[in-house]
Amino acid sequence: MPHALSSNGILLGFLVILVSGFTSGAGLFLQYRCSRYLTRGTASFFALAQQTYPQLAVLFDTAIAVKCFGVGVSYLIIIGDLMPQVIVDFFYSDAAELPYNTADSRHFWVSFAMVALIPLCFMRRLDSLKYTSIIALVSLGYLTLLVLGHWMIGDTLESRGEISLTPKSLTSVLSSLPVVVFGFTCHQNMFSVVNELRDNRQDSVLRIILSSIGSAIVLYSLVGFTGYLSFGDTVSGNISNMYASSFASAVGRLAIVILVLFSYPLQCHPCRASVDHIFTHFILPTVTGTPAPSALSSRTSNKVIPTRRFIITTALIMLLSYIIAMTVTSLETVLAFVGATGSTSISFILPGLFGYKLLGSPYHLPIPETTYDDEQLLDSAADGVHPAVHLQQQREQVPRVSSPAPEDEDREMLRSVDGEGYYIKYGSLLLACWGIFIMVACLSSNIYSLYYIEEEHLGH
Repeated sequence: MPHALSSNGILLGFLVILVSGFTSGAGLFLQYRCSRYLTRGTASFFALAQQTYPQLAVLFDTAIAVKCFGVGVSYLIIIGDLMPQVIVDFFYSDAAELPYNTADSRHFWVSFAMVALIPLCFMRRLDSLKYTSIIALVSLGYLTLLVLGHWMIGDTLESRGEISLTPKSLTSVLSSLPVVVFGFTCHQNMFSVVNELRDNRQDSVLRIILSSIGSAIVLYSLVGFTGYLSFGDTVSGNISNMYASSFASAVGRLAIVILVLFSYPLQCHPCRASVDHIFTHFILPTVTGTPAPSALSSRTSNKVIPTRRFIITTALIMLLSYIIAMTVTSLETVLAFVGATGSTSISFILPGLFGYKLLGSPYHLPIPETTYDDEQLLDSAADGVHPAVHLQQQREQVPRVSSPAPEDEDREMLRSVDGEGYYIKYGSLLLACWGIFIMVACLSSNIYSLYYIEEEHLGH
């Protein structure tokens, strides 16, 4: 984030952080609103795509799986790269004193990380990762204090470069844009959060979104500004490596390892769900001879991955991640393109397209908000009707008409049926257009950077 601010300048950099946070929050809110058109507990990108763009459902899940898998591999590579340095910082004065080869140490730590991640990755519910997520947030807090502390002490002033209020060039702005936009990408887990919430009313979900995005904006701004003011234009992508060797900076690098270690399961969880959707759609019908599940069946059943398939899919994801992380030392170029396509798709484009298709339409009325507290479950059990079945029966009483778009006289009904009506509907379209713009800009910047680097290489 400090490096991104050095490219944008202080004024535009802060504006980019605010806009990225706002649009990411809008995408999360649209995911929640669209999830209300499905039976409670069954929301996913695949289920919504079956409702809106069934021909593209598998394509959407493929993009999500590739994005999450690629980010997970990058986490393992970071662990393999940083842990040897952490060992040197704590126990040796120089890497030459190590009694083993650095490459061997890298392989050991990647292997150690995979063993440590086994129990976390085989948990079915996202809620099971709440304690490790707290540890990761504590690590993030320490990194923030580390950057803030060095800025307040002023021990970096001698090596500080120039401070800019305005951007250097359009190319520098586009090259740093993915860093800020992708820093807010958490949309791959939003449906799991909504499915597992006991209270899924709009006010409750809005508090979660505002607190998450709001705290991210504060932390990114704090680290970005103090880190940039510490080193100026000389700041690098990983600011922790710029501080002089000390116990505090060694703990900071260890905090990064802990942060990415406990973030890997948060990528494995949605990756597994997307892979299972693809398997269910393509491979399962071929093996069993039964047709792929329809949109209706994916809505009416609270889909749980069978235990055997759950174990095999998780093991394959971890095994492939391990093999790639052991053999590849740098994924910057690949992740730049995967992030520009996958992250923008799930953060802006897909929520925007789903919202435009569903919200405000009289032919797809939303099911009511509900809370899954014990009292409601007992009441429903006394009536002999499961809450999800009752909600689905309400949903199916609404006639589904696939023909013409609503006429002008329907507009008032749209506002009464779906709250904001057309305002939020066309706001969703604007969000999708914003995502397409970001994707094109980032891809263009990546291609230009690759061409520039190749030209430089040929020149030498």
